[in-house]
Amino acid sequence: MVSRRGASSSGCLLSLLIFVALLYYGVNIGEVFFRYYRLKDEMETQARLAAALDDGTIRRRIQVAIDHIGIPDSAGARLVVRRTAMPRQILIETRYSEFVSLPLFHHSFSFNPKATQPL
Repeated sequence: MVSRRGASSSGCLLSLLIFVALLYYGVNIGEVFFRYYRLKDEMETQARLAAALDDGTIRRRIQVAIDHIGIPDSAGARLVVRRTAMPRQILIETRYSEFVSLPLFHHSFSFNPKATQPL
């Protein structure tokens, strides 16, 4: 007769190890996307307020948000605030990338957040 003593404990430990690893990777990769969505939300907010603000104020507010959120400085350097006459609208956009380095995982995520709003 074969003893199965301890088999359920090792199976439980393996499941727990896999869960913790997925949680660790998910949190670290999820942070990158969370920062992107926070920046995009700030850009959309500034686009909605654009009729009452000048481009310099919009640029400064977004730059403060970039610094506060922790997005790479390249996003502020590539920030574009453009108003068009036909159609009357404002376009706010930037480009940046973030590199995530985790055990067995190294990847560069590229983002291009954009917000447009009629004026």
